[in-house]
Amino acid sequence: MGEDWPVHIIVVGAGEVGSYVAERLSSQGHHVALIESDPVRFREIQEGLDVLTIHGSGTDPETLIEAGVAQADLLVAVTPYDETNILSALLARGAGVSKTVVRVESRGLRHEDVDALFDGADDHLVIDPDEEVAHAVLRIMEYPGAMEVNQMAGGEVEVLTARLPGHAPLVGVSLKTLGAELEPDWDFIVGSITRRDGDADEEVTIIPRGDWILREGDLLTVICKRRALRDVTARMGLSRDMPDRALLLGGGRTAQMLADSLIQRGLDVAIIEEKKERAAELSELAELEKALVYEGDITDATMLDEAGVASQDVVIALTGADDANVLACLYAKAAGRRHRRSEETGGPETIAVVHRLQLLDLLETHEVDTTLSPRTATANSVLRFVRGEGDTVAAVATSLHGDAEVLEFAVAEGCRCDGRLIADLGLHEDVLIAAIVRDGKPQIGRGRSTLRARDHVIAVTRPDSAPLLSSLFE
Repeated sequence: MGEDWPVHIIVVGAGEVGSYVAERLSSQGHHVALIESDPVRFREIQEGLDVLTIHGSGTDPETLIEAGVAQADLLVAVTPYDETNILSALLARGAGVSKTVVRVESRGLRHEDVDALFDGADDHLVIDPDEEVAHAVLRIMEYPGAMEVNQMAGGEVEVLTARLPGHAPLVGVSLKTLGAELEPDWDFIVGSITRRDGDADEEVTIIPRGDWILREGDLLTVICKRRALRDVTARMGLSRDMPDRALLLGGGRTAQMLADSLIQRGLDVAIIEEKKERAAELSELAELEKALVYEGDITDATMLDEAGVASQDVVIALTGADDANVLACLYAKAAGRRHRRSEETGGPETIAVVHRLQLLDLLETHEVDTTLSPRTATANSVLRFVRGEGDTVAAVATSLHGDAEVLEFAVAEGCRCDGRLIADLGLHEDVLIAAIVRDGKPQIGRGRSTLRARDHVIAVTRPDSAPLLSSLFE
């Protein structure tokens, strides 16, 4: 796919993931057709997205023809309906589309008989948003205060995104001074800075060059060696201790998978689920026998108090209702402060799954510590699959809070960057080679670093510079 740029992509379903993927790919010059069956949502995307929008179903051959299926290189089917996604992909395959991505949540449809429908389809990816969100929450819990955490290069490199609190040692430090301190063998590098300058209404993301001074409130993406995690989290003003007690608000599939993982790590876990039948089902699951399951409304203060919200280390709101998730997290903070009789400790760490992304800025100014969206948790897998030519692109990490992307590339023998110094690559100012992993050993990228075949390279870029960056590694 990387050889013929741009490509034609059909996205079926204009929900969080679909609209996000369509917007990202369109901004990079791809031809994108977005299919949506709901008339209200269709009108919204017509006004908000600069892509070809089609009102119809991905299971209708005529709609697929209108979307350009004969010329399409990829179909991404991410509606809430597994059967629709699978059938859309099968129809696209029948029309000659070589790559397909489908969202499938049902365990019953993750079966060898379903997989057999795509026999011979090497470029076929199945994604599960619930599973992706559960993994994202787990990573954030390991680094309290971080907003996003991603592992790359087999876990040798960590990518942390966090907003600098006033007490962080990095506040007031210039990148020039920091670089001098880290010489000669750097353990980490600041990949991007997102900040609001002057009277601007929106924050701007910078791939830093020159001597920037870090400020309180800066949103940093830091790329670091695994061995340097404790040092980096301390400099960023973050905690580095896994909590002991967790309260999960909502008992859906994401909560079930997350609770299982937390129990295996030795945490005390409680779950509040509103539906009587689902609460009973969770109580009977063997893997959750050590969890306390409450039946009740997560916005009911009495219910939250009964579940011990004030004394929890972390409260995670996972329902599909943004309002309920936010209100419950705010109550958890207030109850925690009363319990501790302190305005400084701030109550339990709070994590909320948010679907309406326009709420993000509002929540950051209040007391929800971390917000997650299924769009990035799932879209990263899709974007890696879209961008990869063979094994060139190994991973993609996008952010809810800034428009920088972190990409992992495998250096192919004979590609344009094989054997060359980073300083000689002529990189755009919006591109930073942040780390290189060679024979399992990470190093932070410097101008004097040489890239070699079979290296894995971690790069930070703005989305519109990603195609040119990718071409270096093909």
